[in-house]
Amino acid sequence: MHPRSDSPSDTPSGTRAGTPSGRPYGSSSGRPAGSGAGPAAGPPARVRRFSPAERGVHRATAAVAGVCLVTAGCLYLPPLAELVGRRHLVVTVHEWSGLLLPVPALLGLVSRAFRTDLRRLNRFGPHDRAWLRSALRRDHRRSARPAGKFNAGQKLYASWSAGAALVMLGTGLLMWCTGLAPLRWRTGATFVHDWLAIAVAVAVVGHVMKAVADPEARRGMRTGEVDTDWARREHPLWSPPPATAQDPPTPAEPPRPGRR
Repeated sequence: MHPRSDSPSDTPSGTRAGTPSGRPYGSSSGRPAGSGAGPAAGPPARVRRFSPAERGVHRATAAVAGVCLVTAGCLYLPPLAELVGRRHLVVTVHEWSGLLLPVPALLGLVSRAFRTDLRRLNRFGPHDRAWLRSALRRDHRRSARPAGKFNAGQKLYASWSAGAALVMLGTGLLMWCTGLAPLRWRTGATFVHDWLAIAVAVAVVGHVMKAVADPEARRGMRTGEVDTDWARREHPLWSPPPATAQDPPTPAEPPRPGRR
C-alpha cells in the first residue's frame, strides 16, 4: 500500500526482511496515551476496515448463498425433503438464488473501496508465501505470519469461492436448461455440481467457524471498524485509515517495486 504523506513509517515488529513495510500506526502503543501525559498522541482506538458498500456485498452474498445451500439440502437430503415438501417450489428458489449469487459482487464494483480490496485479494506477494509456509508448519508466532489487510488464507478462500461459484453457476445452467448440451454433458455437470456443492458447504462451515473464533473480525464486518491492537497484531503490514477518514485508500497492497 502506498504510504500516506502524513503517516509515520514505523516498521512493525512482525515484518521480516524482504517483506514490504506496512508503516502501520506510527506508535508503539496500541491505544492513546493514558491520563497524566497530556493530550493523547497515539493512533485512534479503532480504525476503519470495511466500507458500507463492502459490508453490504458481504451480507447480500451470504444471504443468497445461505438460501442456495439450504434449498440444496432440502433437495438432496431425504429427511429435509420430507419435512419441507413442495419440491417444485424449492427447486425454483434454488435455481434463482444460484443465478443471483454473483449479482451482489457485480453491483459492488461501483464502489472504489470494493474494487481496491479485490485488487488486494488478487495479489499474492512474498509475505503471503511466508504466511502459508508458517501455516503449513503450524508455526503460530505472529512474527512468522506477516499479512497485509488480508492474509494468505483469506486470499485463497476468496479465490476458491469465486471459482467455485462460477463452476456451480455453469453446471447448474447445464442441468436447468436441458437443451444447451447433450445428455453426456449434463450427466457430467450433475456429478461436478453435486460434489462441488458438498465442498462448498464444508468451506462455508469452516469460514463461519473461523469468524466465530474471532469476535473482532466479526465486529469489523458488522460495523466496518476494528480495534487498533487487533489490526497491528493480525495484519502488521496493513496501513489502515482512521475510522473518521472519508475516502478509502486506492492503491492495492502490497506495493509494486519501484512505485512511489
